[in-house]
Amino acid sequence: MALQKAPKAYSDEKFLKSPAARSLRIVAEYMEPQYRFRKENVRDTVVFYGSARLLPKAAANKKLKELKSMKNPSVKRLLDAETDLEMSRYYEDTVELSRLITEWSIKQVPGNRFVVCSGGGPGIMEASNRGAKKAGGKSIGLNISLPFEQNPNPYITPALNFEFHYFFMRKFWFAYLAKALIIMPGGFGTLDELFELLTLIQTKKIRKKMPIVVYDKKFWEKVINFEELAKKRLIDKEDLKLFLIADTVDEAFHYVKSDLQKHYMQKPVSLFNQQAKITPKQKKKLVKKEA
Repeated sequence: MALQKAPKAYSDEKFLKSPAARSLRIVAEYMEPQYRFRKENVRDTVVFYGSARLLPKAAANKKLKELKSMKNPSVKRLLDAETDLEMSRYYEDTVELSRLITEWSIKQVPGNRFVVCSGGGPGIMEASNRGAKKAGGKSIGLNISLPFEQNPNPYITPALNFEFHYFFMRKFWFAYLAKALIIMPGGFGTLDELFELLTLIQTKKIRKKMPIVVYDKKFWEKVINFEELAKKRLIDKEDLKLFLIADTVDEAFHYVKSDLQKHYMQKPVSLFNQQAKITPKQKKKLVKKEA
């Protein structure tokens, strides 16, 4: 009796999900996003980090009104709802900042420059994708599979909606394409990303120019005393120049825009990264130039 054909290794799901194929899965989380970024002509990004827990102002308002209309709502629930409403301003500011950056970026030549990128989930992630969509631009969502399932928000460009298993591969794609970072108020994840990228820049592992905006001095001064770190010689005083603490959307936008213009808008575009539609004749010239 003839044996049935064995499945090819690349279509053997049991093998691909096994510990033996871990290296293949890691490589796949490098190559598949790379393939899609090239296909969608995404050259570089502006990355937004911040809390997944923040609500839009309308939703926070509605929640508070519903609680107030109840008989004897708990004091804790009322206080939490009031805090949610207070913090919702960061959601709204993120939408506006993302919209301004996207409106500016889509006017640049070639197109698809400085595409807004988020972690793909709710809160600040949703707000940044929402602002980009509002401006009529593309935006990226680098989602991650978690035990408490984080679903992609509805404002991500479908072709740029990613799902990662490995945190370090997701972090790679955040950092590799980023030309600017916006750090909104957030928790452990936001602090992790901020300090990891500051460390990479401080130690020259990332050498490209990358403006970093830490949003809202009043909030961050209560959370981290950056000046004290320098005063106690735990960081260099010059390290405080690696980022700007901005208090308004306009201040953040103009800082990011001027830095991007200064460091990236005057550089020649390679054929590999060319975003604009070019004629066969122009393409031939570019091939000769880059050969």
